[in-house]
Amino acid sequence: MQGNTHIVGGITASLAFAQISNDNPFILVGAGVIGALLPDICHGGSKIGRTFPIISKIVNKLFGHRSFTHSLLFLFLVAALVHAFIPYESIIAGLLVGITSHILLDMGTKQGVKLFFPINISVRLPFTTKTGGKIEKVVFTLLTILSLYFSYELISQFVNVV
Repeated sequence: MQGNTHIVGGITASLAFAQISNDNPFILVGAGVIGALLPDICHGGSKIGRTFPIISKIVNKLFGHRSFTHSLLFLFLVAALVHAFIPYESIIAGLLVGITSHILLDMGTKQGVKLFFPINISVRLPFTTKTGGKIEKVVFTLLTILSLYFSYELISQFVNVV
């Protein structure tokens, strides 16, 4: 999936999580977007890879694309690190929700992800699409509509409280 799809996926997942949590939705969404971009640090052409090119080259050289940074091991390591250094639950939740959304979206590509890294097995959803293809545009549109819906729900809850 492309960066814009991952961004809207992170927003949608964070807003959906905000429906069932007491976390600040603005912080959730901000951290969710960062989390949704983070796994692609292994790809020099990604939004985050272009922002941090040296780190991106090192990670890509060590692991390749869609392997370690797209795995459950990466998710658990990030969870342990952020729990150790970041005292704000909303930031932690947003980052982890964003990473999870990224991995799920990339499981919808033909390449899939090495979800169980270091085991070299690609995991894909039963239906896949080409990155940047027409189906991805449909996914992007649906995620945008879901984001608007979840935003409306949060605003409605806020108005009812006030």
